[in-house]
Amino acid sequence: MQEPRIEGREVIIQGRICRVAHVDGEGFKFLADPTSGIAALRDSGVRADLFTFLQELPETSPRYSYPFEWDNLAVLPISTFDQWWTEQIGFKARNKAKQAEKKGIVIREVPFDDALARGIWEIYNEVPVRQGRHFPHYGKSLEAVRAMSATFLDSSVFIGAFDGDKLVGFIKLTMNDARTQAGLMHILSLISHREKAPTNGLVVHAVRSCADRGVTRLVYANFAYGKKSRSSLSDFKERNGFQRVDVPRYYVPLTPWGAVAFRLGLHRRLAEQMPESLAAKLRELRSRWYQRRFNLKVESF
Repeated sequence: MQEPRIEGREVIIQGRICRVAHVDGEGFKFLADPTSGIAALRDSGVRADLFTFLQELPETSPRYSYPFEWDNLAVLPISTFDQWWTEQIGFKARNKAKQAEKKGIVIREVPFDDALARGIWEIYNEVPVRQGRHFPHYGKSLEAVRAMSATFLDSSVFIGAFDGDKLVGFIKLTMNDARTQAGLMHILSLISHREKAPTNGLVVHAVRSCADRGVTRLVYANFAYGKKSRSSLSDFKERNGFQRVDVPRYYVPLTPWGAVAFRLGLHRRLAEQMPESLAAKLRELRSRWYQRRFNLKVESF
């Protein structure tokens, strides 16, 4: 059977007990007509129980009659670069960004080519653990990293942070179809160069790139994950002017089991179902185990 597609985009299915489908690039690209897309998905005979999609900003009130839960995004409203630099960014983040420049980090937009793909591959394969958990791109081949990074090239901008000729960090900005919103699809730097603050410098250039193109919103994934309301990453986002915005995430049952599973909460990951106090303890134990096993230092932003 031919792989199902919605509005030309691949449909990805995850989960075992409850199989949840979403379109590739979710959160960066949005459905022009969810109703027609869902009807086409049902007609395709796709082996999924639920279909989920996120409502596009700036509208945050529910627009559709499908069942939904509240999700959240880290959103930076952009008018001009100068306004962000003088009024929205925190004092600590501003100093960190200046530190990157003082320590010789050069940041610029770069074309997607073999040199960039190899640099991204080297960053991905620096350490097997990031932010206290297994890093999913560690160990991937150069060909796999290139293919993964080459998605949505017609609406993406790559920004590289360089120490001399060496790529030490990068951002992939991917814009929606209206080019009013950009999302940080990938942002990562070498841990070995973190004292030079390349990630802070990259965020600065991302804001400048958006302002120059008239992009009015920059989205940095979620502000909070699951029941964990605060983290060093959310603090980093807040210092750089990102705000939490709650938006509807719709769940459309495709099978009778999908409707039951949604009511029972079986579409959520196990970590989202357990009490936050227990989840926090397990995260701490996991982080300590990884640190001992791989002799890692704790990451900071």
